[in-house]
Amino acid sequence: MKVVSSKDFKLEREVEYGTPEQNQAVKEIVFAIKKEGDTALLRYTEQFDGVALTPNQLRVTPEELQAAYGRVEESFVFAIQAAAANIRAFHARQKRNSWMDLQPDGTILGQIIRPLKRVGVYVPGGKAAYPSSVLMNVIPAQIAGVPEIVMVTPPSTGGKEGIDPYILVAAAEAGVNEIYRVGGAQAVAALAFGTESIAPVDKICGPGNIYVALAKREVYGAVDIDSIAGPSEIVVLADETAEPAYVAADLLSQAEHDEMASAILVTPSQSLADSVAAEVERQLQELPRQAIARSSVENYGAIIVVESMEEGISVVNRLAPEHLEIVVEDPMGLVGSIENAGAIFLGAYSSEPVGDYFAGPNHIIPTNGTARFSSPVDVDDFIKKSSLIYYSKEALLRDGKTIIELARREGLEGHARAIEIRLKNEGKGGDGYGEQ
Repeated sequence: MKVVSSKDFKLEREVEYGTPEQNQAVKEIVFAIKKEGDTALLRYTEQFDGVALTPNQLRVTPEELQAAYGRVEESFVFAIQAAAANIRAFHARQKRNSWMDLQPDGTILGQIIRPLKRVGVYVPGGKAAYPSSVLMNVIPAQIAGVPEIVMVTPPSTGGKEGIDPYILVAAAEAGVNEIYRVGGAQAVAALAFGTESIAPVDKICGPGNIYVALAKREVYGAVDIDSIAGPSEIVVLADETAEPAYVAADLLSQAEHDEMASAILVTPSQSLADSVAAEVERQLQELPRQAIARSSVENYGAIIVVESMEEGISVVNRLAPEHLEIVVEDPMGLVGSIENAGAIFLGAYSSEPVGDYFAGPNHIIPTNGTARFSSPVDVDDFIKKSSLIYYSKEALLRDGKTIIELARREGLEGHARAIEIRLKNEGKGGDGYGEQ
């Protein structure tokens, strides 16, 4: 793992939007799904996943869900139940309520909060299956009150056995019973526009590969999406008190996700930098996903040595990482200086996997530096808001001329006249400026 100074490290990472060929392929897939429905969906499933299905085989049956429990360990069921309880408790604190403000003149202003009606959750397959992603998408939507939650996942996440049983058990424990064995850009398009077998949704959530990300980008506007997720990232901000073995292990916990994942240590301690570099190499030798993790740390990883902790904080804020670990003598003392990070882990024992799986906060977090302006998935992602305005006669008579003034200054005479006709009808006139 290379050790560099902040001056020699390019802090801004280019956002991955796919090659022209990938973008074109996704556009063609989305268009075909819109035009042909199930026919195109089944064709692409066979082409890309190697699984030939009939329309009747798209949906996972209740019997398959129940049978999945026989293919997983009891310890896993306990773990997923415990994690679900923590995730539910954390997200329950985020729930908002509608409100109304009755003013003395009879005016009522307020906000109505309603859940989205139907949400699609994408659960990836490929290099690994992620049952934890089921919980992180589904539970906030349930707490928001979404009545229909549908899940899609590639049909071969579990190899010849079909969908990974751990994903199915996680879905069952989360309360999802509408599941389709489709993946990739074709699944995203089916959720967005619907087919004969899959009803369209209002929003699509969940990570996936570059084709899934591009498809979500393509359908945005027809439906809402959570984000266009990039490769996973971790930054560890550490001082000389940090344990090198812990830091190295946490860096590799993200590097093993994907060859394009980014794992970075920022420290003012040269001795820690050298020790972590050696420890990363030692631990890599024993890591089952060594090839993936090695490619990640060699191409997108770094140990950045800074002059001071203040410079380290500046580097972190410019990186705006998905995951940030602060492993210093007084981590709480630095929290207020962190402006940009998706999730912040404090202290030597708050390892990133604690948040990924169990603590309760959501692990679907902004990547590619977008923590500068966006947030982890939460209950707010699954609601919509309507403004409520009831203006009393007294209030309109009082404010009407002011509203007319604003409308006419914008050249919108129809707006002005809509107010003016009411003022004239009440004998209050409508010319001139509003009186306060």
